[in-house]
Amino acid sequence: MVVATAVVFLVSLLLGAVGIYAGARIIVGANDFDHAIVTALLGAIVWTVVGYLVGWIPLLGPVVALVAYVGVINWRYSTDWTAAAMIGLLAWITVLAVLYVLALVGVTGFEAVGVPGV
Repeated sequence: MVVATAVVFLVSLLLGAVGIYAGARIIVGANDFDHAIVTALLGAIVWTVVGYLVGWIPLLGPVVALVAYVGVINWRYSTDWTAAAMIGLLAWITVLAVLYVLALVGVTGFEAVGVPGV
């Protein structure tokens, strides 16, 4: 059970990192997958903590968690907020597309660590 959970976490984290890598590559020209992995992990942690603290507040809680997640991208890629938000959006779209294909063939469901809401 622990091994299966760890495998699911790692695969989800890598998928989230692929989304962030794709977004950062397109928006700011970043070409470092390791950087994307750390960003996905930190983003997932921040999203979880902020969501736990304020996520129960209707509308405001999820917005604050999203801003915190984009803030991690902004900090990690030393870019402006607009570029960070675009990286996050492209990460979300990339992961959603990959998960959709994987779900169609019966490999997985729609969830990934490191990209909120997917």
